[in-house]
Amino acid sequence: LSPPAMSRRVVRQSKFRHVFGQPVKADQMYEDIRVSKVTCDSSFCAVNPKFVAIIVESGGGGAFIVLPLAKTGRVDKNHPLVTGHTAPVLDIDWCPHNDNVIASASEDTTVMVWQIPDYVPVRNITEPVVTLEGHSKRVSIISWHPTARNVLLSAGCDNLVILWNVGTGEMLLALDDMHTDLIYNVGWNRNGSLLVTTCKDKKVRVIDPRKQQIIAEKIKPHDGTRPIRAIFVADGKIFTTGFSRMSERQLGLWDLNNFEEPIALQEMDTSNGVLLPFYDADSSIVYLCGKGDSSIRYFEITDEAPYVHYLNTYSSKEPQRGMGFMPKRGLDVSKCEIARFFKLHERKCEPIVMTVPRKSDLFQDDLYPDTPGPEPALEADEWLSGKDAEPILISLRDGYVPIKNRELKVVKKNILDSKPPPGPRRSHSTCDSDFSQPALEEVLEEIRALKETVQAQEKRISDLENKLCQFTNGTD
Repeated sequence: LSPPAMSRRVVRQSKFRHVFGQPVKADQMYEDIRVSKVTCDSSFCAVNPKFVAIIVESGGGGAFIVLPLAKTGRVDKNHPLVTGHTAPVLDIDWCPHNDNVIASASEDTTVMVWQIPDYVPVRNITEPVVTLEGHSKRVSIISWHPTARNVLLSAGCDNLVILWNVGTGEMLLALDDMHTDLIYNVGWNRNGSLLVTTCKDKKVRVIDPRKQQIIAEKIKPHDGTRPIRAIFVADGKIFTTGFSRMSERQLGLWDLNNFEEPIALQEMDTSNGVLLPFYDADSSIVYLCGKGDSSIRYFEITDEAPYVHYLNTYSSKEPQRGMGFMPKRGLDVSKCEIARFFKLHERKCEPIVMTVPRKSDLFQDDLYPDTPGPEPALEADEWLSGKDAEPILISLRDGYVPIKNRELKVVKKNILDSKPPPGPRRSHSTCDSDFSQPALEEVLEEIRALKETVQAQEKRISDLENKLCQFTNGTD
């Protein structure tokens, strides 16, 4: 560069100017996993401080595999799977308030919630704690509420967003008249009071789910026809990825109070993979991982122009099939690790560690502000009644030790007091209610009637067989 150009490039002060991405050593990867081939823009992988879960190929139905984080290396081909869906699994998400609970969404129109034990089970896990039925088409998106216990969101190809109370197995809210077409993605804000959604109708909507209102929307934040993604970042701003009219990939930053003009809009490249954004609120860094890309780009979002500052790119040789993103409490603070990705290949999962090198061995306060811990700040009914609460924060000064296995208890209301859920499928998990006496007698009566029918049919069959015998004997 010529000297004038040099002087114009003022070097911006940021502790994240030097973030280095590095894959782990070969023996720290998870090998021999048949990663799902379903075409779906979900990330196919979910991680927490205890486990890595990956959606896998499975004959006849849908499955995902759950591995303890420490169980690296070659995965035994008989390693148990979580199998219960009757069609492919499209999305999985760990509960932020219980590291042993994971939800899965499937093409079979259901959402299932599973309890994963701390030990490796001997057989496949086939019984979910609860099955949530309410969608009429495949369910491709699920996301837990960031601060309220047991609140889970699902979005399906029926253009419907449903909020569930997993603790009772009930539907809390259904947002059904808001999207006119396929929903691409849904994201919560930090305290879970608002949702941002993107849709095939080219609109980004900001929704207050409890008022069932769209409070802001932007038509065509990106002019291209390919899918858009949107997430909340700090101060309620919204970060989007999409495509320009010339099919260049773009990123955008928007202010809710003035949704007309972007705060920032940047062109990136001409690849055609949808960019999945992962945001770390503690550092204000957004990481962009394109499906089919072999790189992760990252940007710092600040209050000064140009607002979205390019930091660096982690490049590798092989494209990614999907990506898991570790919550902050699962990182190694002694190594100044500020993010960890779990990159899916065709047959393996490769952790990639992002660090900010420091000379000192001491705890780096500036890299690790207090971060959301595993305790929920609200109960589901408090949230539903209108309460909001910021996440309960913990310090990472001494590292984070995961909590022992906590059971998810589902307390169903008496199933006979309410109408059965719509749809032909009944879940097994609804049968553990306490039956009332009249209902029990009704069931026994039905069984008696069925027995009589079966006996009558058996008699009829044996009569017919006898006639057939006489007939064949007669013709001999």
